[in-house]
Amino acid sequence: MTLFSQIIYLLFAYLLGAVPFAYILTLRATGKNITEHGSGNVGSTNVKRIAGKKVALYTQLLDILKGMLPVAILLAAGHMEWLTYPPNYIFIVALASIVGHDFSIFLLFKGGKGVNTTLGAFVLLTPIPVLLAVALYFIVKKIFGFVSIGSIALSIAMPVAEYIMHGLSGGFYFLLIAAALIIARHHKNIRRLLQGEENR
Repeated sequence: MTLFSQIIYLLFAYLLGAVPFAYILTLRATGKNITEHGSGNVGSTNVKRIAGKKVALYTQLLDILKGMLPVAILLAAGHMEWLTYPPNYIFIVALASIVGHDFSIFLLFKGGKGVNTTLGAFVLLTPIPVLLAVALYFIVKKIFGFVSIGSIALSIAMPVAEYIMHGLSGGFYFLLIAAALIIARHHKNIRRLLQGEENR
């Protein structure tokens, strides 16, 4: 891939990640602007509050897929001799889709917290850390009862598991960035947790 084509593909990954499925599906199902209801977050948890479990499930799957698709295309085309790219480029593509979700151009650079899109973006690159983190999410959520605590635990678990398995790999550094994004996007939840005002 030329530098120009790499930039274009990153733009594609960002724009796909930026598609606000939570906003679109909630609007179609209820006529409501999700950014003005519940927590105002553009994610499956808030969709569940506003539009129900079914719409939330569709949102979750689509948010995962929009993170997975750009990575999957590169991996599928990786055997083609003409399609070569720098070693860590595919991780940058994964991050581009996450950034698209978190800071969507279609929502004036607002967005969700990026958990589902992060899982989709990295599950093909670092499958075991992602799956272990998902398992930890459900355990922590069951114990504490808060989606936000489970999501933060998940974000930390991914780079930790990658480090244990592969040391200071490229995957570790990019999972660390993804974890930092998730935690940063949960800053309001963290404040509410400290104040005892967080929603379950």
